[in-house]
Amino acid sequence: MTESNPSVQDALASLAATSTVVVPASERVADRIRAEVAEARLRVGARLPEQALGEALQVSRNTVREALSQLVAERVLVRIPNRGVFVARPERVDVRDVYSARLVIEPGAVRYGERVADPAALAAVARAVDTGRSAAATGDWVGVAAANQHFHRAVVALAGSPRLDREMGRLLAEMRLVFQRMPGVREFHEPYLTRNGEIAELLADGAIEKAADELARYLVTARDQLLDAYARL
Repeated sequence: MTESNPSVQDALASLAATSTVVVPASERVADRIRAEVAEARLRVGARLPEQALGEALQVSRNTVREALSQLVAERVLVRIPNRGVFVARPERVDVRDVYSARLVIEPGAVRYGERVADPAALAAVARAVDTGRSAAATGDWVGVAAANQHFHRAVVALAGSPRLDREMGRLLAEMRLVFQRMPGVREFHEPYLTRNGEIAELLADGAIEKAADELARYLVTARDQLLDAYARL
């Protein structure tokens, strides 16, 4: 079959005319569960029964099973034989691996991003910083942690890549589980409020290389702090 085959041409024309992409139901369910983990509404060790999930999301049990399998592969969930599927408990090796990915993705999103000069994209970064500061002012350290997640998601969005956005969503779900094992939410997150603000200011000033370098140093510091804490758990 060649590219000139009429059936191929017709299919290409039909795809080009389609304005929306149909996402499989299992991916939509996986996205919903991943978001619940990323926002800390599903905690480490929580059991996820297939039937209850299917009823809550109004999808078949097979669809739920496919979604759970996807999240198990992403290490957000873990399947324990004869017991079921649970929200994963990250270990030290997971922390190191997640930060290896983040050190490639986040500074790269800043350094090579297509949206680093986009006012709307920069505003999202600044808004996450402001949200974190507001939460800290009221002593809402869980809110600070959530705002920090949104800050890093907004930084990666500077790349203008849906693929990277999706990958960052997976990483941040794992990160939220990592943070749940930390003994002090405030002690970990408070120093990074200032660093988030400094990076946002560098981006607003167009100092892209400096922002990328500072972000890389920031991630190394956070990684080492978490690895040290995990070694003592």
